[in-house]
Amino acid sequence: MPTNDERLFAMLIYLVSLFFPVLGPLIIWLIKREESPFVDYHGKEYLNFFLSYTIYTIISGILVLLLVGIILLIVVGIAAFIFTIIAMVKAYNGEEYRFPLVFHFIK
Repeated sequence: MPTNDERLFAMLIYLVSLFFPVLGPLIIWLIKREESPFVDYHGKEYLNFFLSYTIYTIISGILVLLLVGIILLIVVGIAAFIFTIIAMVKAYNGEEYRFPLVFHFIK
């Protein structure tokens, strides 16, 4: 079971990502990854999530030309927000959360 500090830092990765999507979580992960496997897991999971959903957003942006992309952009945006909130709660509860539809670039 992760300590309270580990759970807090893992949750902060997701909370900070709502305001600073790349830099905030990256700083927390780089500082705490050596100290805590739990924070390391959530840091890697968030970065994989961010990269995957960035790719989905780019593809949806290209598909705007076919008018299908408008709906896809909305769906991707809502899904990313909801999955971030779920991951934040799971991290604070001390659970490991795997985002759906994520490619694992960082292992």
